[in-house]
Amino acid sequence: MDTVQEIFGIVAEETLDPSDWADVQALSHRVIDDAIDYLQDVRDRPVWREMPADVRDVFAAPVPRSPAPLAAVYGEVSRTVMSYPMGNIHPRFWSWYMGSSNFTGALGDFLAAIQGSNLGGGNHAAGLMDSQVVNWCKQMLGLPASASGTLVSGGSMANLIGLTVARNTKAGIDVREHGVAAIEKPLRFYGSDQIHSCHRKAMEALGLGNRALRRIPTDAGLRIDIAALRAAIAEDRAAGFKPACVIGTAGTVNTGAIDDLQALAKLAHEEDLWFHVDGCIGALIAIAPENAHRVAGIEWADSVALDPHKWLHAPFEVGCALVRDAAAHRRTFTVTPEYLESTPRGLASGEWLHDYGLQTSRGFRALKVWMALKEHGADKFGRLIDQNIAQAGYLAGRIEAEPQLELAASPTINIVCFRYQPGLAGEALKALNTEIMLRLQEEGIAALSDTTVHGQHWLRVAITNHRTRREDLDLLVRETVRLGRQIAAQRPASS
Repeated sequence: MDTVQEIFGIVAEETLDPSDWADVQALSHRVIDDAIDYLQDVRDRPVWREMPADVRDVFAAPVPRSPAPLAAVYGEVSRTVMSYPMGNIHPRFWSWYMGSSNFTGALGDFLAAIQGSNLGGGNHAAGLMDSQVVNWCKQMLGLPASASGTLVSGGSMANLIGLTVARNTKAGIDVREHGVAAIEKPLRFYGSDQIHSCHRKAMEALGLGNRALRRIPTDAGLRIDIAALRAAIAEDRAAGFKPACVIGTAGTVNTGAIDDLQALAKLAHEEDLWFHVDGCIGALIAIAPENAHRVAGIEWADSVALDPHKWLHAPFEVGCALVRDAAAHRRTFTVTPEYLESTPRGLASGEWLHDYGLQTSRGFRALKVWMALKEHGADKFGRLIDQNIAQAGYLAGRIEAEPQLELAASPTINIVCFRYQPGLAGEALKALNTEIMLRLQEEGIAALSDTTVHGQHWLRVAITNHRTRREDLDLLVRETVRLGRQIAAQRPASS
């Protein structure tokens, strides 16, 4: 006898849910157990290692057309992705300025993915939590409750949000309607010559062009020169430009230098400029009891960019843009088509969070930050910031005590620049130290980066890691000296 499906030609419907939840549950427990082991043993593994050819080949395979058992899929992920990480959760990763994640935050990311909420807006718990985390960021930095904010992917986007509001507020016309070509006087933005490269990208994306951003010279401590800034503003006004915004840096990438934010806030007020602070490195020093004074004045900013995935150690990615004038913030981004109109009740009665940024679809970034802050409290994160800054001071002292190492300058916060110096100069010295850096990475000892300070090449250690101990810094000094001597001994005598 024919079945109903056969009679009416009904095709069996499919789903991505498993046919046997018990098997998935068992594998999920294994994944969690493996994840805990992964973090417990992180200190015993290399910081970084090169992938062999067979692992690289996995990522060149074509799209799979047929199914595979979930256990086999996880096995492949374990063998490839989990075994060859970037390394930033390792206690001796000091290369780029990154946080080192935390297990609670990882659970938050997992639960956020399970719930699957879109944070574009709406009346649901995830939306309220998103706003709550933004409010917590305002409280930690001392901005007023009336300020607004939005969670974004990271610092580059957070800076773009703040600078977009600055452009639209200071343009003198409706930029959204008429475009930047209608601005009567070309706008000028100002930052130090140590400013992050994301600000150039922001100027380009805003249609102003790189030349709209004037790089102001810095003093001996690599902080923006206030007198030079004031002179540049006057010069631009006389030339027919419109000074619009000054960007203060709370922690430069190269050395961690912090501009005099109080002086910049005063100057911005006197000159009628928007005051934006790029605090992606150092804004959260505001919660560090021993070092909060270093970012005094950040609470006076018109907008601030910060990164919870750095010193709040949230898993990537989550940044935050805060704007003092909530109305100006919303005016810059809000669009209300008929399919996104609010209703007096129901799902669409909540706030539309996409009105504060460029994304309509937004991931649930808040949960991982919320859970970690609830578990540990903001005060502990502040103490961890102080701990990293103290560790930088300790490392600087160890470097100064080692005759073959040279310190670029005393660290301002948690970034230390130094080099091995056997009596070389110029390109030979750079080549030697670059080789030290690469061997430290390749041998899995530590991950450093390098940079240029005052025209000279240095190795760079950015300590943004809650797992780092002083013994790790002792090891770095010993291994740098060992490798430096080894490499120098291998060099031809003529060089």
